[in-house]
Amino acid sequence: MSRILKIILFIVGFALFFEAGLICSYTIVTSQPPDVGKLVNMQLEEISSFFNFGSNNVLSNQETITILNPYDVANALNSSGNVNSIDVQSLAAITSQDTSSGNNITVNITATGYNDVTSGSNTSSIVISPNSTYSIVATATGKTTSKGIMIDLSTIKITSVKKLYTNS
Repeated sequence: MSRILKIILFIVGFALFFEAGLICSYTIVTSQPPDVGKLVNMQLEEISSFFNFGSNNVLSNQETITILNPYDVANALNSSGNVNSIDVQSLAAITSQDTSSGNNITVNITATGYNDVTSGSNTSSIVISPNSTYSIVATATGKTTSKGIMIDLSTIKITSVKKLYTNS
């Protein structure tokens, strides 16, 4: 038997052994008989998705838009995000919608925020550490122009505030 044929038989045997293990574990975990066709199709779809980068990728059509009122957006995020300050340079608006001029679109806004931590209020010294950093994600709508997007401040809704770093 040729070496290539032995390798192919080994791979086929391993795949059959793997599939049998998958079916058995599915039965043990769910206490139901598996739908073998669905399991195999799921695996084939996952494998084929590795080879289809960018074709139907949700992230492939996203576009970053210039925010035309960044200081107003930073102030709105600052007050509703419970942080002391927003890095205006870190503001980014991203959308997958049509950005033609005059359209009202929804965008995801990301920003970096900072919070001052004050301690020692009951002692003779007060220490202020400005080293808590946060990642802020929000959604908003705005009107697009040829230069960017004017965010409607009343539509800003914070979806997450995550602490990235603290110096305590």
